[in-house]
Amino acid sequence: MTSPHSHQSSAPTLLLVDDEAVFRERLARAFRERGFEVGTAGSYEEALAQATRESPEVAVVDLRMPGRGGLELVRALHALDGSTRIIVLTGYGSIATAVEAMKLGAFNYLPKPADVDDLLLAFSRGPGEAAQVTEDFQPPSLARAEWEHIQRVLSDCGGNISEAARRLGLHRRSLQRKLQKYPPAQ
Repeated sequence: MTSPHSHQSSAPTLLLVDDEAVFRERLARAFRERGFEVGTAGSYEEALAQATRESPEVAVVDLRMPGRGGLELVRALHALDGSTRIIVLTGYGSIATAVEAMKLGAFNYLPKPADVDDLLLAFSRGPGEAAQVTEDFQPPSLARAEWEHIQRVLSDCGGNISEAARRLGLHRRSLQRKLQKYPPAQ
């Protein structure tokens, strides 16, 4: 039996990045139980600082985080070490965003909620072999896709409606009207 202080080089290193602390810690514990050496971070800055100190073999990155989001983090982690296998978690199943993450260097993506077994399976697949899309999969309506895109841009702008409107090519008042509506059904 090895001492808890001895470093096992055979343990794969994993960086787990999610702003939801309860989810992050539960997933970290599950990975540790499966023999991973796990580092956790709740933001882009924390994750990049950890990855700079010791580049992880694998990373799990939440797409939606306050401040600099998951897409920016995927780009930064990939630039830091192109061999890091990055899985992106997306809470709203946006295929377009997942494809963008893949272009930036993500190895794979999964819709939330995902557990440790889902993630291990995603790491074992080939690059870009996404989670199974069942036959009853219904793509989001155009209205829903637009709403998700607006929410993503607004999040990227830190909630600044004027900046989001500029990036979306909309008048600020038009964007405010769209934001007052309830999210469309899938």
